[in-house]
Amino acid sequence: MQQGTLMRKVKSKSWKKQRYFKLQDDCMTIWYQSKRTGKTESAFSISDVETVREGHQSEVLQSLADEFPPEHCFTIVFYGRRGNLDLIAGSAEEAQCWVQGLRQLIEPRSFPLTSALVSRTWIRDWFQKADKNKDGRMNFKEVQRLLKMMNVDMNEDHALRLFQAADKSESGTLEGEEFVLFYKALTQREEVLSLFQDFSEDGKKLTLLELVDFLRQEQLEDEGTEELAMELIDKYEPSETARARHALSADGFLMYLCSPEGSIFNPRHRALWQDMSQPLCHYFISSSHNTYLIEDQIRGQSSIEGYIRALKRGCRCLEVDCWDGPNGEPMVYHGHTFTSKIPFREVVSTLGKYAFKVGHPSPVRGLGNSKSHGEDGYPKVPTSPSPTPQELKHKILLKGKKIGRLEDMLDGPGDDAPDVSDDDNAAEAEEERRRVKVRGTQHSSALQKDKENLAQALSDCVIYCKSVSFRGFQEARSHSRPSEISSFAEAKARKLIRDAGNEFVRHNAWQLTRIYPSGMRTDSSNYSPQEMWNVGCQIVALNFQTAGMEMDLCDGLFSQNGRCGYVLKPPFMRDEETLFNPSDPGSWEGPGPITLTIQVISGQQLPKVANTKDGAVIDPLVRVEIHGVPADQARQETKYIENNGFNPRWDETLQFQLHVPELALIRFVVEDYDKTSRNDFVGQFTLAFTNIKPGYRHIHLLSKDGTSIPPSSLFVHIRITE
Repeated sequence: MQQGTLMRKVKSKSWKKQRYFKLQDDCMTIWYQSKRTGKTESAFSISDVETVREGHQSEVLQSLADEFPPEHCFTIVFYGRRGNLDLIAGSAEEAQCWVQGLRQLIEPRSFPLTSALVSRTWIRDWFQKADKNKDGRMNFKEVQRLLKMMNVDMNEDHALRLFQAADKSESGTLEGEEFVLFYKALTQREEVLSLFQDFSEDGKKLTLLELVDFLRQEQLEDEGTEELAMELIDKYEPSETARARHALSADGFLMYLCSPEGSIFNPRHRALWQDMSQPLCHYFISSSHNTYLIEDQIRGQSSIEGYIRALKRGCRCLEVDCWDGPNGEPMVYHGHTFTSKIPFREVVSTLGKYAFKVGHPSPVRGLGNSKSHGEDGYPKVPTSPSPTPQELKHKILLKGKKIGRLEDMLDGPGDDAPDVSDDDNAAEAEEERRRVKVRGTQHSSALQKDKENLAQALSDCVIYCKSVSFRGFQEARSHSRPSEISSFAEAKARKLIRDAGNEFVRHNAWQLTRIYPSGMRTDSSNYSPQEMWNVGCQIVALNFQTAGMEMDLCDGLFSQNGRCGYVLKPPFMRDEETLFNPSDPGSWEGPGPITLTIQVISGQQLPKVANTKDGAVIDPLVRVEIHGVPADQARQETKYIENNGFNPRWDETLQFQLHVPELALIRFVVEDYDKTSRNDFVGQFTLAFTNIKPGYRHIHLLSKDGTSIPPSSLFVHIRITE
């Protein structure tokens, strides 16, 4: 990669500043400085970069399309809520040099954390951070600084002993292999070594049979265990000699436990594993609210980034609020507010690029898709009124008002009198007056003043998701159709859950329901989606731009099944005659409660809390939360460990009883204990109970924004009993 490249940093059509960009010698940091002043403006780590996009793939670069060719332009996209960096190189060759170079530097992070990777990347990274005078050596003072940086408050005498043991040359400094020895002594996993020795007769290796015993007894692997043991040895044993003897060393054992096969998340459930041939109403569907907003609801920025981020997160239901703009061009924004605006055509173009890039090509709810239409202008659709995700692959469905019925559409155009649906309910009617909830180009006033003026062409695009008002479960049962959908504000949904929980579950077994946040949430905060999922609501719309527990639950539920955005509901929620009521699990003849036992053993390299003082070390604790039906809601936490974020050891056991485990989500949260104020967030990981692998498992923590923070993890032991 070129170093010291002069490029334009762009923030708007009028703000274009020339900056020198340079990759540091550590190949982990990029800084840039002003051409005019020579002053370094900022720097960022390669680990902060999620992806690099080529060409005019941001609003800013699209606005400059006439001025700069796409082959000169690229966008650096960061994890979390940090803004993108739009750059314009002096030539196509320079742009490609940076794009390809950045992609090569980003790529290794997708591999599992192994000892080899630790040696190659993390040890080098820590050495360079601690080597203050950059002489390639590290004295004891620099070692002490390193320990603080690594979140360790170690006794000075113990640190000195580690230092002297690694200083084989007795030079008073560490270099090369000496630092590697020091690092490995520091990162020794006693709890893993003890477990290894419990199953190893000689304490040095696990034979094939000993590994099989461990997999069966502790990991509860009961199918093809010998084949699995051979695969693990071939994949994770670093010694060729041990591999030839079908044995696993202590290093290989640790590498296995840190791998996807050793994760708490069942690796088989990462891929598409559920039946995708059920009716749409039998799935929970990842859904966003006001997708175009990336900030608050009143003055926030509207951006195509909202759509890109949501789609890359597996979202399958998007909102496009369309209003008349200058010269008749439709614009997307939050009507009657001060949010910024984006052209409707840019939104459509973005959906075309990103709708089916992540996971299974399952259908997206939002805008009509030309691919689903025949030569006569009428949709090529399955004849069933309840199509499946499998049948609707690569389709984009429009939810909105409609003239006539689906049955008429399937028979071809007819001359029946218009049958235009009314407002969904009183709460949504107010929202309709403020903002049309149709994902299309209709005018905001057309449906309000004269509903019979609804354009036939737009109406024809509405299939399977016709908006209808809700007038009670009995009325819906008698007169509604599976192709229709009703929407409820969160307060209305909660009232229905309290008053008629079982009827709500039955309703959702045959018809789609959408829930959206209260209009009072102008700060883009979220409600808990769990209570809506408990009654089978499929489209539970959240503000994806707002990090927190609610989005952790959403990400946790939809991280399975190939991240396709569809999760099959349990069988008792797909039965139209079910007796299940989440408020009274005893009324349902389920299999009975189960006991979930979690031993929280240790943590590894937990990150420091942002904006803490230099030298500060966290006091971590672990909280385990159960989110499910009301009877299952629970939380327990460990004690806190003083001044050790590097390798804290808890060895505490937490136990929970679950009455409806099929609906439960388990959230692991690490916090920095503070006796005088609220604890600070350190990391979390959330998953559905049905995706848990029992046994000794690692939990790889995520940040507040849902991004990985390697190599931070928890080590736990999971048991599930009836």
